[in-house]
Amino acid sequence: MATRIRLQRHGRKGKPVYNIVVADQRSPRDGKFIEKLGIYNPNTNPATINIDFDSTLNWMMKGAQPSDTARTILSYKGIMMKKHLLEGVRKGAFSEEEAEKRFTAWMEGKNKQVADKSASVLKANEDAKKAAFDVEKAKNEARAADIAAKNTPVVEETTEEVVEETTEETPVAESTEEVVKETPETEATTEEVVEETPVAESTEKVVEETPETESTEEEKTEEA
Repeated sequence: MATRIRLQRHGRKGKPVYNIVVADQRSPRDGKFIEKLGIYNPNTNPATINIDFDSTLNWMMKGAQPSDTARTILSYKGIMMKKHLLEGVRKGAFSEEEAEKRFTAWMEGKNKQVADKSASVLKANEDAKKAAFDVEKAKNEARAADIAAKNTPVVEETTEEVVEETTEETPVAESTEEVVKETPETEATTEEVVEETPVAESTEKVVEETPETESTEEEKTEEA
């Protein structure tokens, strides 16, 4: 029976988690499987892979064919490298001790790469968090400064300006006093007009002169 190592999708939408399984090559993608070998979670950085090394290697030595994604996972975990070395031992290229030595050296280098990548990812995440915190802190400080600037200092400046404007406008009262001082001239002119009114007395003189005409008329009547 031809067997295949592949992934079965689980998890929710947008957050998939895959089971690494051995199944009949003729079975559907999400159908029945023979054995579950491990779990692959691509949502973490780096990806989380938990796999049964010995069982997977045993299936690979029996001729199970991995899918493309499964082959990448097996190479990452060193299963493909172990299979290659065991085939070299079977062909007599080198001894089993040499194969084990080469595999341990390869795994040490691989683990160092994984550790370095994990450390770099962790440092990048910390730097990103720190940068975001600094940006948020700067925004909060700027917002607090704007609020402080919009509160009391502006009101004090406006009141001072109003007081200055009122003090500058007070000389208008002095101008009104000057107008009041100038008004006595009008009173003097009115007094002069009043003093000139004795012209009416000349009319009284005319009235006093009119009795002479009456006496002349009486004399004319007597002569008649």
